[in-house]
Amino acid sequence: MAVIKSIPSQRIINGQVQETSEISIVSEAYYDTAGESCVVVKSVDNSKLRLNSTTTDHVVVKALTKVLVIPDIGRVDEAYDEIMLDWGACVEFRFCAGNWYILSSDGLKQS
Repeated sequence: MAVIKSIPSQRIINGQVQETSEISIVSEAYYDTAGESCVVVKSVDNSKLRLNSTTTDHVVVKALTKVLVIPDIGRVDEAYDEIMLDWGACVEFRFCAGNWYILSSDGLKQS
C-alpha cells in the first residue's frame, strides 16, 4: 500500500506555514490529512480518513472505495461524529471554529 504525494507547496494553516502537497493518492486502511488540497482514496477495500485540524483546514476527498471520514476534534456539520463516503463520492470539508463543515458534495452514489 502507498501514499503518493504530488506538487509540493506551502500553505498557511492555523497561522503557520506548512510544507504539503496539493494532491495525495492514498491506498491505506488509515490516513491522516496532512495539509493537502485533495485526497483521492483508492485501491483498498475500505479506508478510514481522519481530518487533522492541526495540519489541514480545507480538503476535498474523492472516494474510489468506501471511506469513513472522522474529524480529529469537533463534529462534521455540528451533527455527525463520522461520515461514510461510498465509491465515487466527492466531498469538500472546511475546518472552522472547532468543527468541520461540508461546503459541497456531489451527493450519494448508488450503483
